[in-house]
Amino acid sequence: MSRLEDDRAMPPLDVPGKVPGQRGALDVFEDPGSLALLEHLKRVALSEANLLILGENGCGQAFIAQRIHVEGPRRDRAFLAVNCGAFVPADLERELFGCERGALPGAFTTSAGWLEAAHGGTLFLDEVERLTLPLQLKLLRLLRDRQLHRIGGRRPVPADVRLVAASAVDLELAVRAGAFREDLFDALRAAHLEVPPLRQRRGDIVPLARHFLLEYRRRMGYPLIRLSPQAEAKLLAHDWPGNVRELENVIHHALLLCRGGVIASDQILLTSLPPRPAAPPGEASWRDLEAVLEQLCRHGGQDLFKRVEQTLVRAAYQHCGEHQIRAARLLGISRNVLRARLIESGQIDARK
Repeated sequence: MSRLEDDRAMPPLDVPGKVPGQRGALDVFEDPGSLALLEHLKRVALSEANLLILGENGCGQAFIAQRIHVEGPRRDRAFLAVNCGAFVPADLERELFGCERGALPGAFTTSAGWLEAAHGGTLFLDEVERLTLPLQLKLLRLLRDRQLHRIGGRRPVPADVRLVAASAVDLELAVRAGAFREDLFDALRAAHLEVPPLRQRRGDIVPLARHFLLEYRRRMGYPLIRLSPQAEAKLLAHDWPGNVRELENVIHHALLLCRGGVIASDQILLTSLPPRPAAPPGEASWRDLEAVLEQLCRHGGQDLFKRVEQTLVRAAYQHCGEHQIRAARLLGISRNVLRARLIESGQIDARK
């Protein structure tokens, strides 16, 4: 099995080649918010613009990315999907850009990466925030030049790819923290979609459940099976912290437990995780900041504490209109300490 066929790809359920007339997950949306999202999707899909999908993990980003491809001008070309979080940073460049023979240990043959394989089509990158800063720069150059260099390669390789990326973290915050390149963020955000969590579009819960039931029943060769009214009521009462992915797994498990033609409520086994509470003002930003800091700890390089501290001091100073006393008060430090940090980072002149 080649690298481009292994289980780190993320083919959605409604892949090309499905049974004629069979509907995909997005076709069963009934919630008004989801229908508005689909209208927006159809408009942005017609362009060649790169696109950024924002939303919590498990919201169906892969379904949406594939629909963008199907609705767009590259529908007859390749659609590939990769989860950047499935690879350690050292391997991700090789997976995306490919490698020339002998350029790395174990590279006994020249291998194409995902970007090269998607030439002329669409590549979906989930968890795009996992890319290291050097890899972000390399991806930015590919989007600009429409060509790439494999690891160890000297000749450019054509790679005309429409990039659809997804992230569950606040990339604007990541940009401010220096964990994500602003120019790449701007390039990806040429068009963007924000996907609400499943708990905010309850009109989709039962239609999606029926869709997944039909899909898995067909795959497994089961006879006609339906959800009981009590099972549907149980699904509607749940807050779905794992979003669409959790719903799909619950329905798959219920189908395995079912011994008749009807899935009962006691065969709907829900997670014991508490529902996600509505975040009070500011709390969501703290969670996003923690996610960004975790990324920096993973591949932030040297002097991490110093760089984070300088970023915080600079942000507070700018927020306070470059007023040192107010910025020091906001940070809970003395003006002398603030001034020393600003001088050290070159924000102010030591002679002033």
